[in-house]
Amino acid sequence: QVQLVESGGGLVQAGGSLRLSCTASESTRNINSMGWYRQAPGKQRELVATISKSGITNYADSAKGRFAISRDNAKNVVFLEMNSLKPEDTAVYYCNAVVERSYAYDLWGQGTQVTVSS
Repeated sequence: QVQLVESGGGLVQAGGSLRLSCTASESTRNINSMGWYRQAPGKQRELVATISKSGITNYADSAKGRFAISRDNAKNVVFLEMNSLKPEDTAVYYCNAVVERSYAYDLWGQGTQVTVSS
């Protein structure tokens, strides 16, 4: 069974930093892109950042210049470095992975809470 586990969430003051990690129990050849999404209370889940197997990144406008996504393909780990955090960043952050064998499907983690105080 494939699983996706996040860690690194917590409480931080505005202007502070956090580093999220996500590990997938899947063969490196079967995982395509990985990424981070978030969902705040009363809002829809939204994309934060994604990274392809070759290292191509994509960021939401709200994350550009503040967040950095990276990955270790050999260990199936994706990171999200968050800097200059704002109260608006408060949300549950979910790890995502696209798995490809004979077909493609999404994996989602359980989520990790990030709370930014003003």
